[in-house]
Amino acid sequence: MILTALVVIGIVLIICIMMQPSKQQDALNALSGGASDLFQAQKSRGFEAVMKRITAILGGIWLILGLLLMLLQNR
Repeated sequence: MILTALVVIGIVLIICIMMQPSKQQDALNALSGGASDLFQAQKSRGFEAVMKRITAILGGIWLILGLLLMLLQNR
């Protein structure tokens, strides 16, 4: 049962990660040393914020289930 939940949450987590907006401009700034945006930390809003929160929650649940499964298999 835990293994099934782990697999299902893993698939949903992958889908959530794939649905997040692209960050290509941020990656280009990081590689090119884009210091012009250094002090312009913008909060994510709307769909991006919801997807970020869902991804973090699902990742935490996935991690806890994985640790629980590992502990139960070692006993």
